[in-house]
Amino acid sequence: MTDKPTRRDLMRPLHLLGLAFLTAAFAGIVTMVTMGFFQDGPAGQAQRALVFGAIAAGIAFIAVLVIVALLLLAVDPAQVAKPVDRPVLLPGEDAASDDPEARDGRTPPAT
Repeated sequence: MTDKPTRRDLMRPLHLLGLAFLTAAFAGIVTMVTMGFFQDGPAGQAQRALVFGAIAAGIAFIAVLVIVALLLLAVDPAQVAKPVDRPVLLPGEDAASDDPEARDGRTPPAT
């Protein structure tokens, strides 16, 4: 029998920091490329591109950390230790009945 990952395993802090770091590196590199860091240009262009790239990377790092932290607040702490054996955003088995009102939460149109 295979061990199913728990939500705690899926949301380790090191993974979240790695995601934020990769996003920051991408934003910094894209900013430096668009500002001409890797091209021959006037004096000071490379330094200015490096500074703006570092600023963009810092903003992206902080933004991703704040957004992910806010999204983690939406997780019920009682469900952190439960194993995940299906996609998280699908409705539960109780809502998968034949009743259309239970499936999507809408009432059928009046006829």
